[in-house]
Amino acid sequence: MTEPHQLAAAERLLAVDAFGTKCVFRPIMDQVTTRWATLILAALLIGPHRFSELHQRVGGISQKMLSQNLKALARNGLVAREVEPTIPPQVTYSLTPLGTDLAGRLTELISWFGRNGEELLRAQSDYDAAMS
Repeated sequence: MTEPHQLAAAERLLAVDAFGTKCVFRPIMDQVTTRWATLILAALLIGPHRFSELHQRVGGISQKMLSQNLKALARNGLVAREVEPTIPPQVTYSLTPLGTDLAGRLTELISWFGRNGEELLRAQSDYDAAMS
């Protein structure tokens, strides 16, 4: 299926126009397609993680940003938060079935960057040289 046909098919499947400013899904799309949310979901795809494990796995993310993203992902039904009644409480994060589906699709995007990274860097270099 060609790209315009894929876009048209996606538009037909949405209850509202994703390109419209009143699309109720846009705030959710904004939250789950950030760099941090994408990497968190991809990290959880291999299995449940404790907060500190996720913090180590997702290089460069602050604890505050990790916490904010996990709350947003849990609110959107993509991440489950399990609190073990220990002292101190131990919290484990895992993907819900909906989160697993999305994480699989997002890791395809991450893989695409891996496959096309050299070409992207070359295009940036060519563009920068032409603009100089």
